[in-house]
Amino acid sequence: MYFEAVRSERGCVSYLIGCEKTCAAVVVDPLDDQIDRYLALTASRGMRIRYVLDTHTHADHFSAVRDLRDRLGAPSIMHRSSPAPFVDIHAEDGETIIVGELRLNLLHTPGHTRDSMCVILPDRVLTGDTLLLGGCGRTDLPTGDPEALYESLFQRLLRLDGSLLVYPAHNYKNLEPTTLDEQKKTNPRLRKTERSEFVEMMRNLSMAMPDHLTEALRTNQTGGMTVSQIIQEAAERISFMTMTELRRRIDSGEPGVHILDVREVDAYAVGHIPGAVHLPRGQLELRIDSMFPDPTVRILAYCEFGKISTIAAGTLHTMGFLGAIALDGGIRAWKEAGHPLEAAPPAAG
Repeated sequence: MYFEAVRSERGCVSYLIGCEKTCAAVVVDPLDDQIDRYLALTASRGMRIRYVLDTHTHADHFSAVRDLRDRLGAPSIMHRSSPAPFVDIHAEDGETIIVGELRLNLLHTPGHTRDSMCVILPDRVLTGDTLLLGGCGRTDLPTGDPEALYESLFQRLLRLDGSLLVYPAHNYKNLEPTTLDEQKKTNPRLRKTERSEFVEMMRNLSMAMPDHLTEALRTNQTGGMTVSQIIQEAAERISFMTMTELRRRIDSGEPGVHILDVREVDAYAVGHIPGAVHLPRGQLELRIDSMFPDPTVRILAYCEFGKISTIAAGTLHTMGFLGAIALDGGIRAWKEAGHPLEAAPPAAG
């Protein structure tokens, strides 16, 4: 069996598991920023990803299950209680996924989320966020339930073979895997063996909410796009102009582009790039035709940081303004670089 733990800077861990005899592989809890790494690892070993599996609906990062499924044609697997519409195999407790000659046995372990499950291999268990090294999954996020987590831990997971090594979906301190028996002895969360004490402990953890909680749940539950994906998709349709090049053109008196500020009106009035006209992003589709009747003109969009203007330029390109481009960076970086600003009421407001 080929087994590779793929770690991210955020402490998330995904697993690439392959049958070395048949070259079939599965990725468990894939991360959206590690897709190229999975593909490179499997290619280097002559393997092909046959399945993608999430142990639960993630709330603190963006899953790559849908992207890998669509790109590779590999069926996606989650527990049947998962709300995600892109799931192909809705697995039940006790079922098995066959990858080449490997058998991955599934154990439903609700508590951290309703759809949490663990993946059991001959010598190890992938515990998702049900059991962590020195901890366990929180239960204060949507569909979390401390009573269910108690049952999953003490009545199900911890009754497996104690020699199984624990591989969780988060490992913030890069700890080495230990066995279930070792976790029983050393994990402080597992010292509360009485149901009422465990439930009380979980309900009083007072942990900070994950960054991007709403966005992660939205995309992981529905298959919708993340903001970064929207920006990346727009960026792939357009070109960019550096601040140095724009400054050179402005100084020459022949910018060769119509400079479009897509920020809000107050920000534009305080200070904008010389010669820029104003059209807030929220009105772009409705007013762009009246501002620029000629769709062949070159339009350079900019905003505060360069993200909204990238989306705006991509939208203009989709609408038929094929000369739409974006500033590489935003006006914040423009000001920090010492480039000039104008302050005046909006020219096209």
